[in-house]
Amino acid sequence: MDEAPEKKRRVSPWIIIVLGFAAVILAGTALLMLPVSSRTGKPVPFGDAAFTAVSAVCVTGLVVRDTAACWSGFGQAVILILIQTGGLGVVTVAASVAMLSGRKISLFTRSAMQSAMSAPKLGGIVRLTRFVLKGAFLIELIGAAALMPSFVLRFGAKGVWFAVFHSVSAFCNAGFDVMGSQTGAFSSLTAFSKDAAVTVPVMLLIIIGGVGFLSWDDIRTHRSRITKYSAQTKTVLSMTCLLILLPAAWLFLFDMRGLPPGERLLASFFQAVTPRTAGFNTYDLTKLSGVSKAMTTALMLIGGSPGSTAGGMKTTTFALLAANVVSVFKKQEDAELFGRRIKPSAVRTAGALFIMYLTLFFLGAAAISSIESLPLGDCMFETASALGTVGLTLGLTPGLGPASRAVLMLLMFIGRVGGMTFVYAFLPLNGRSNSKLPVENVMVG
Repeated sequence: MDEAPEKKRRVSPWIIIVLGFAAVILAGTALLMLPVSSRTGKPVPFGDAAFTAVSAVCVTGLVVRDTAACWSGFGQAVILILIQTGGLGVVTVAASVAMLSGRKISLFTRSAMQSAMSAPKLGGIVRLTRFVLKGAFLIELIGAAALMPSFVLRFGAKGVWFAVFHSVSAFCNAGFDVMGSQTGAFSSLTAFSKDAAVTVPVMLLIIIGGVGFLSWDDIRTHRSRITKYSAQTKTVLSMTCLLILLPAAWLFLFDMRGLPPGERLLASFFQAVTPRTAGFNTYDLTKLSGVSKAMTTALMLIGGSPGSTAGGMKTTTFALLAANVVSVFKKQEDAELFGRRIKPSAVRTAGALFIMYLTLFFLGAAAISSIESLPLGDCMFETASALGTVGLTLGLTPGLGPASRAVLMLLMFIGRVGGMTFVYAFLPLNGRSNSKLPVENVMVG
């Protein structure tokens, strides 16, 4: 008699996360296939609608149709809602609706919220969710207000919608734009490469969204007392600065030399910030050198930080791997960061994520290269963009066939729900065995 309730209780939070994202994608696809969603008034084919819905919910920004040229105002509004839902997280949004309706949040729902937000503990998860919602909407409102003067001055009343859309898209690290009808199809923000009033707010929104709600909550709690910040917050902030400043310096010195000084500085920083998984660009990416394309590919795979709107392996994963390398070289037993010893299990998880992402990244690129007869390097750029939920492209995505698009859609989905979440969702929920196998040494190096 108790078998069914027991099975119900054993549904893991990870399955809820995966199914939640899948359900929103299906709903978004259905809405985008409605005639009212298209500028022409004719239904958009399932494949194009599904790809757009996956990209929006997974806050990626890769598109097969220009957003402004293809989708009507209703269609763009649907895309924006999908971006907001995907950026905040499906479970977070669902729990928020429950809280607003006055319903009690169950322990299971709290556990799912904890998993979705990568929160370190279950206690205080409802308070953290409220902070996330209030903070997200406030920042997006400020971002829209900052962008509005430039957009309204250039586009008139339409500039209000443009400001709201791009503020949400930037904060959620989505990379969708609606500039195609104004500055050319698939143009992103290239028309604003000289306009600091647009590029600087967008960069700040990307960084704020990519740093993560957990870190901002820690900063809010301890204010300017940096020594009180957790090791994770210190790691996130230091890695974010490092992964922006060094690439910006490289791009400024070697790739943007033909631009005027002011535009050169803006373009260098913007193209260093956007691989945080935002997907906007103010510079023609096909003009980047081979080294800079490879660097951008690596940055896209690393992505943003845990508990953020960004995707990728995460800055903390990269930091833990680097710390582990240092500990091996120094013959230390444990990895260390900011005066704290890191749990071996965290280092093992980082290593597993690294191998998983590299494998998916390379296999996806190899599959697309074989199917489409395209250079492997260009395909690796696209798959890194999809898996890292970035949205930068060398122009390949719109011309890909159904099979290659399916590969990108799968990578986007895994990148947004999280590699380990995706794996855990399909692993059996068997209890751990207390027995251990005999130890034997395996030589390495």
